[in-house]
Amino acid sequence: MRRPLLLTVGLALAGCSGPSAEPTPAKPAAAKPTPAAAPPAAAAAPELIPREALFGNPERANVQISPDGKYLSWVAPVDGVLNVHVAPANEPAKARAVTSDKARGIVQYFWTFKPDTLLYLRDTGGDEDFHLHAVDLASGQSRDLSPFPKTRAQVNGVSHLHPESVLVRMNDRDPQWHDLYRVDLATGERTLLARNDSKIAGHITDSDFKLRLATRSREDGGIDVLQPDGKNGWKELEQIPFDDSLSTGYGGFTTDGKTAYLRESRDRNTIALYAVDLDTRERKLVFEDPRADISGVLADPKTGVVQAVAANYLREEWKAVDPGIETDLKKLQALGPGVISVGARTLDDKTWIVTYSAAEAPATYYRYDRGGEPQKLFSARPALDGKPLVKQWPQEIPSRDGLTLVSYLSLPLQADPDQDGKANTAVPLVLYVHGGPWGRDTYGYAPSPQWLANRGYAVLQVNYRGSTGFGKDFVNKSNYEWSGKMHDDLLDAVKWAVKQGVTTEDQVAIMGASYGGYATLVGLTFTPDTFKCGVDVVGPSNLNTLFATFPAYWASFMQQWYGRVGDSRTDEGKKQLLERSPISRVDRIKKPLLIAQGANDPRVSQAESDQIVTAMQAKKIPVTYVLFPDEGHGFARPENNKAFTAVAEGFLGACLGGRVEPIGKDFTGSSITVPAGADGVSGLTAALQSHTQQIKK
Repeated sequence: MRRPLLLTVGLALAGCSGPSAEPTPAKPAAAKPTPAAAPPAAAAAPELIPREALFGNPERANVQISPDGKYLSWVAPVDGVLNVHVAPANEPAKARAVTSDKARGIVQYFWTFKPDTLLYLRDTGGDEDFHLHAVDLASGQSRDLSPFPKTRAQVNGVSHLHPESVLVRMNDRDPQWHDLYRVDLATGERTLLARNDSKIAGHITDSDFKLRLATRSREDGGIDVLQPDGKNGWKELEQIPFDDSLSTGYGGFTTDGKTAYLRESRDRNTIALYAVDLDTRERKLVFEDPRADISGVLADPKTGVVQAVAANYLREEWKAVDPGIETDLKKLQALGPGVISVGARTLDDKTWIVTYSAAEAPATYYRYDRGGEPQKLFSARPALDGKPLVKQWPQEIPSRDGLTLVSYLSLPLQADPDQDGKANTAVPLVLYVHGGPWGRDTYGYAPSPQWLANRGYAVLQVNYRGSTGFGKDFVNKSNYEWSGKMHDDLLDAVKWAVKQGVTTEDQVAIMGASYGGYATLVGLTFTPDTFKCGVDVVGPSNLNTLFATFPAYWASFMQQWYGRVGDSRTDEGKKQLLERSPISRVDRIKKPLLIAQGANDPRVSQAESDQIVTAMQAKKIPVTYVLFPDEGHGFARPENNKAFTAVAEGFLGACLGGRVEPIGKDFTGSSITVPAGADGVSGLTAALQSHTQQIKK
């Protein structure tokens, strides 16, 4: 089932322990008492890493190779805006930009099997109505393949068996439901393959572009898996219960169309991968991990047969299921102790593009010609080479009711100068909450934890119940627990950090985006004495108004919201949702709060931030509100990301006492506005005035 992106915007093993609790042996009565050892002093602060190096454009990112091996490609800035660049595969220095976006930049792109043709997606101002464009490298022509207003294009598949076209789902006829089209790459002409009159949530096709399966949500929140009945209709193949609806579903087919791959959690807990013969219904287990769900697969580019599978418990680990690929994985894993991913492979499978990274090492891209050794191509952020980035330490934190919360701890060098994962001295902590909520934190490089650690804060990222990746039981324990046990998990993690000596209970801030923004608002309203301050980015404040403003194309997924969060269609459900909403407890806010919002956000509308700011102002509760008129669910433009981070840094510095880089020129090119509370952040009013004057010039 193709699920909508949820409320989400975008680590050496652990054992962080505090001082020994063993009793000191008794001293003879006549002996002079030994003075207690003084606690270790904090180490000197490291170099301040500029926000530009962390949050500005990468030098190169999303490196790929064309299926024929002819070109290397990547995204890189042109006049400060990310665009797709292409170079001869053996001459990267001869790269040229093949797109000319001047607004938000292009991040999502991929190659087709039509020679010299690639595709990219872009929206307008963060509205998430993505248009699909094709670029012909020979002619330089770019064509919009979904040239319809208020339409979200979803790529359903490309295939080497049909290099001339692409399968695309579009909702131009009905904003709630996507029809399936075959689109000619050269002309843009589209041919209807399946009109969606049956509330189909997802279409599943094979390499021959045949529609093989579809999914449809049921009223009970479960999913029906359907097959074409040969009469332009559907027949039921099987059912997926509600408890498995987020964790079970069919993916791709082998190229011959004989085998489908199924992510399966029915009659088990963690998601395993099965190969299924749809004619005989025979199933073969490909891979399982009792600790974690499968997190990725590698399949042969020509045959579609799965060769390796990954699972991600504390960190992602790959396992070869085809012996023919085992030597390759070992060579790649020898690049270092971090994590690897294979981003692209040529159709003949002779050349791979590989990404290596670690928490303290941003992405480095390699070309791997099988049989040889990986050859370094580029570093995504060479400006961070040699900078004092910190390690990230996986932790297994117990919840009060016996769950294991896989979490990640980043300690500033001031607190952990030898970077062994153990705090020598307590420092302020930022509880950094991920969005979704049906997503997860993982080990690896991320700019925000590094930024916070560099400013002197410990950073704790918690996979609270409802986070995906740890089995369906862990997800299902979050049902109807927004502001309840999901929040208790965060509080338990904070208590753990205090007990471990990482921080003290009076020096903890909470910060997050999307669901993490909601968790921030819950922290300051439901538990107003726990956190010293909070930073909410695009977080919902009123669950009833949130549900009422979801995008139309989320219709197929709404049963999940009703069954896991609350049913806004009933009076009792509305009452329960309001009780779980921060807006209902605004008068309990007594700690500093920073709110940031994109005006074009289709998931968490601007009204979610506006209404809680208005309510706080009515009660004369201080709040700082930052609004970006050209952003959506999160801040895509680096100019806006840097501007927000500069404000958040000043805010946290006043709250927790960490280091602050002056705002300086970080508002240049940004659309930042501050409708409320500019005086709540030191230097913000002056920076806004200077920014306004620059714009007028």
